[in-house]
Amino acid sequence: MTTSTRSATVSAHRSSRSMWAILGLVLLADAVDVIDATITNIAAPTIARELHGGEGLIRWLGTAYMLAMGVLLVVGGRLGDKFGQRRLFLVGLSGFTLASAVAGLSPDPTLLIAARVAQGAFGALLIPQGMAIMVKAFTPEMLAKAFGLFGPVLGATSIFGPVLAGLLIGADLLGLSWRPIFLINVVLGGIGLVVATRILPRDDGDRSTVIDGWGSGLLAATMFGLLYGLIEGSSTGWNATAVTSIAAGVLFLAAFVHRQRTAADPLIKPSLLRNRGFSAGMLVGLAIFAATTGLLYVLSLFLQEGLHAGPQQTSMALLPLTVGIIATAFAAMAGLMAKLGRTLIFLGLVGVLAGCAWILALVQHSGTEVSLWTLAPALFVTGVGIGGIGMIYTIALGDTAPDEAGSASGSLSSIQQLASGAGSAAVATIFFHGAGSGLDHALKLSLVVVLIVIAVSIPAVGLLPRRAPQES
Repeated sequence: MTTSTRSATVSAHRSSRSMWAILGLVLLADAVDVIDATITNIAAPTIARELHGGEGLIRWLGTAYMLAMGVLLVVGGRLGDKFGQRRLFLVGLSGFTLASAVAGLSPDPTLLIAARVAQGAFGALLIPQGMAIMVKAFTPEMLAKAFGLFGPVLGATSIFGPVLAGLLIGADLLGLSWRPIFLINVVLGGIGLVVATRILPRDDGDRSTVIDGWGSGLLAATMFGLLYGLIEGSSTGWNATAVTSIAAGVLFLAAFVHRQRTAADPLIKPSLLRNRGFSAGMLVGLAIFAATTGLLYVLSLFLQEGLHAGPQQTSMALLPLTVGIIATAFAAMAGLMAKLGRTLIFLGLVGVLAGCAWILALVQHSGTEVSLWTLAPALFVTGVGIGGIGMIYTIALGDTAPDEAGSASGSLSSIQQLASGAGSAAVATIFFHGAGSGLDHALKLSLVVVLIVIAVSIPAVGLLPRRAPQES
């Protein structure tokens, strides 16, 4: 009895240790994704200046990464189902690490943007596999702990990314300026690969899984057409190329929706699109994530170009905002989301409205003479609001059936990535359009647009499920 009990205890301990190691690896992969999605918010002006890339490079640095990630994320999840999550995790991490090295060594804007696209594409192979691996390998108790850690950890990472960028650029390691912000991924990726090959469980996948190639292509064409047209239009005065690109994107979107209704194995299950709560969450999330991601981007541009703050100063000035995000994320995971449900999303939107209105009033009063200390409380309130609305996709899953959970979560993750890319491009476009009348005017114009999007989104909160999915 003693021997068997001891064996069972040792086995359970090893199993628990293995699950924690897998969770750490998955969190590392997701954290690197968040860092690379946010790190160029601080670094973009420095990179554009040193590579002589201009406004076009600033717009595409973040957008190229998030566009490739968002377009391919759902497909990446399906490829993991077909060929095995472990294999796709290793391929994604290897490719991401190599693309990061190319980005860090790029001598010109063209190669850098190509490397950012490759980072996003390989990231789309990497990110979906972590959740699938955990669902298969974890006990229900461990899975609950894992879900509880994701919000706070990734919220903290959203702070770490911009701060890291500011510190690395300010340190000018070996005279490399901005390049270490990408080269550090080579170190993290190498560590991740060594750990992954040792601890990830082997699986062969299901080769009978069907991947909707037409749907994937139409989705890619939709987003490329819309984003390219938006960015090109802001640079050329809305010529025929820009207008045609946007029109093509709209047509591809209609074709994608039709494909999802008729395909035998669609990327997004039709039953999800008929689910009012899920559809509302997807559309509202698209709007508010686009608005807030764009807001964070132009705030960093205003601080650097308008207030002449250096990268380190800018990263520290944005710290109150990101502290607000992490504070709300911890509160939500500690029980606030379970208690308030969709009311938390409503309060988050109100918080963003209040914070943005406060910033608008300060800039209206002081223009580019506004101090970083004066902005800090308004940025904190904005961050608290963003942290609240960050839970919208968890709430949106409240009315989905168990067999829809995988498709639903993958679709929402893809929409969030696409929203981030679209938001960075759209709000930056508005910012640069208004810059001719002064950077304070550019920020005010951007803030007004964000305020309108958030205000219009508030009534739609009532369409969301009342609660997040209940743990079984």
